[in-house]
Amino acid sequence: MTTYYYLVASQKFLFEEEPLEEVFKERVRDYQDKGKEIDFWQVKQPAFLETPAFAEIKAKTPQPAAAILSLNEQFITWLKLRLEYVVTGEFEAPSPSIPDPLASKA
Repeated sequence: MTTYYYLVASQKFLFEEEPLEEVFKERVRDYQDKGKEIDFWQVKQPAFLETPAFAEIKAKTPQPAAAILSLNEQFITWLKLRLEYVVTGEFEAPSPSIPDPLASKA
């Protein structure tokens, strides 16, 4: 299993009100310069929010939801400090209760 760190908010907030496109472009460029593999993803309507373990978070998140997933906890912490109206956390997947979070990657 893999530990994923996440930031969840509404799609409108993440992709329209707080467009993160420039942040991602800069990070991708930095990773390419350093020869690092991409370890973060944007996921619209993440499947993990449909699991019982995330029912409370889903209920608090305006729909449709979106998530930023990363294998790097510090990146998610940095985004959390930059943005408001988001929920962060972590989970292990795939597991019997949580599907592969990248299967619904958009």
